[in-house]
Amino acid sequence: MTDRKQTYRGKGRRRAVCGIQYLFLIIMAVISVFPFLWMIISATNSSMDIILGKMSFGGELMNNIRNLLSAGDLLTCLKNSAILSVFITTLSILICSLAGYGFIVFKSRAKEFWFSFILLSMMIPTSSLIIPLFKMFSSMGLLNTKVGVMLPSLSTAFLIFFFRQNTKSFPLETIQAARIDGLGELGIFFKIFMPMMKSTYSAAIIITFMSSWNNYMWPLISLQTTDQRTLPLLISSLGTAYTPDYGMIMVGIIITTIPSALIFFLMQKSFVNSMMGSVK
Repeated sequence: MTDRKQTYRGKGRRRAVCGIQYLFLIIMAVISVFPFLWMIISATNSSMDIILGKMSFGGELMNNIRNLLSAGDLLTCLKNSAILSVFITTLSILICSLAGYGFIVFKSRAKEFWFSFILLSMMIPTSSLIIPLFKMFSSMGLLNTKVGVMLPSLSTAFLIFFFRQNTKSFPLETIQAARIDGLGELGIFFKIFMPMMKSTYSAAIIITFMSSWNNYMWPLISLQTTDQRTLPLLISSLGTAYTPDYGMIMVGIIITTIPSALIFFLMQKSFVNSMMGSVK
């Protein structure tokens, strides 16, 4: 009887602990999801309803969409953001993965020094580089151009570090076997390394795309005409009006959020695999 009571008590404690854990997770999930739900609800209400704190769906969604289309050149800003994000993501992934691959595969006495130097650059605040970048790109005539926006983002210390750490788990014997078979270094990289590290590339694509899509500070400084504006700049300009239309702003924020959310959900599985350090 005593053993049975202890067993029942043990089961009861485990159930209580599990209940507390699930309750905590539910509360945290609600806290995490609430801002997105509030954003969607606000997009269907007028600006006055949002200010008054209305938390139910309204019928102003189409009016807010029309106001957004009339307030700024939404399609042009969407196109600019898409072009910049696609080119930055593609080129940055290629350059940084080549760098991370080289730091592991090729032997050099100085590579650890240069890698430490690259890591040291992560400690420099981005805001402190704005003035030097502005002067440099101004002298090169690249202000208010897409190339001027892309160049500072094509190689980042974080992505190089990310690819280097993931390349450590790559089987170097495969590279040696490919060299014996006569495959060149670029062929090894593009035909063997990239396909086997697809989960790492997926995670890097998510991180880089979201960063470039939501980039605000440098485009704000370098892009000086409305025809070159990106979506974050458009949303920012809507919020600085004398009487902001919050319903219209919420619609713009939803449109801005959709591409990043789609990229993440489409590559979610590979992203998790990469964060766990798997190589397939």
